[in-house]
Amino acid sequence: MRAEDESLAAALPFFRGLDENSVKRLLENAYLQRFPAHVDLIRQGEHPDFLHVVADGQVEVFSRHGDRETTVSVLGEGSSFILAAVFLDRPYLKSARSIGPVRLLLIPAAEVRAVFRTDPAFAANCAAELARCYRSMVKEVSNLKLRSSLERLANWLLQQTRAGGRDSGFNIPFDKKTLAAKLGIAPEVLSRNFAALAAHGVTISGRSVKVTDLALLEEFARPNAAIDDPDY
Repeated sequence: MRAEDESLAAALPFFRGLDENSVKRLLENAYLQRFPAHVDLIRQGEHPDFLHVVADGQVEVFSRHGDRETTVSVLGEGSSFILAAVFLDRPYLKSARSIGPVRLLLIPAAEVRAVFRTDPAFAANCAAELARCYRSMVKEVSNLKLRSSLERLANWLLQQTRAGGRDSGFNIPFDKKTLAAKLGIAPEVLSRNFAALAAHGVTISGRSVKVTDLALLEEFARPNAAIDDPDY
């Protein structure tokens, strides 16, 4: 790995507070690799040889059963996948693919397990990552079971509107098929839901969304921090 790539990799949150020797060991046989859009990165049922960490870009984590497929999550910079499989040395329960061009750090799974046993800071980082994944999954289950598809879309729009200091509009960061799968909605239902939200202060054109009345949308969505706030 080039020196500039090592510096970029070592700056990722996963390496925060680590002993210099631990960083060196994790990166010694690691790869910082670019992938184009729509490439399968790992497959459900495969054995994990590497821990993948997103350096930049977005990755869709999804699951398949028969001829059906659903998006489990969308990961961005600093996120890893799939740490639980790496720790347990068990097959992946999910697959992952790049949404757009993405750059990934691939760390050998055996080194992840070895450094976990010797570096308390790395063990703490891994435990925090697993805890975040668990809490995120609980929120997803609550969102799916406690809300209608229209309410799920309304709350997702609220989150996106508030993210990054946006005032009233934003572009959906991936295609609508991925959004529908992420929210557990059939694509045709997603289109109807967008139309229905016009009565609650939302207009859409292609992937461009404009919230014309944030208070009206919030009144309908009734956001709940225990489900919607990523920092809760």
